[in-house]
Amino acid sequence: MRKGKIIALNLVILLTASAAALYGQFKAGRYTNANSGNITPAKLARPASTDAIYEAGSYSKFRPVLAPGDGREAVLAYCDTCHSPNFITMQPPLPADVWAGEVAKMTKMFGAQIPDDAAQKIIRYLQANYTPETRKH
Repeated sequence: MRKGKIIALNLVILLTASAAALYGQFKAGRYTNANSGNITPAKLARPASTDAIYEAGSYSKFRPVLAPGDGREAVLAYCDTCHSPNFITMQPPLPADVWAGEVAKMTKMFGAQIPDDAAQKIIRYLQANYTPETRKH
């Protein structure tokens, strides 16, 4: 009896996924009467070139400037080993307790090797410069 329920559940999942894929194709406008029951790749408006050369531009070397203050060097020494300062400056101003939680997450969940005294210094720096009350830029 249980095996039959598992098979029925798998069948429902498969049918739901198929219906969702077909619905997505119709919503994208990639259908004709001839292929209305099939999922087909999109056709290009014109044939793709076989001799094209693609190039990505140079990687941006922009390094955001962290606010000056006590603890800035600790942030650069410890946080910059895993991610750039962009991850700090691109955040919206966060409440002080959220910054404390972020530093705890980096050490406890992600394994950042930050001594406790440095972690406290980093937290104080972030709270002094990147909260709604303290963020200047």
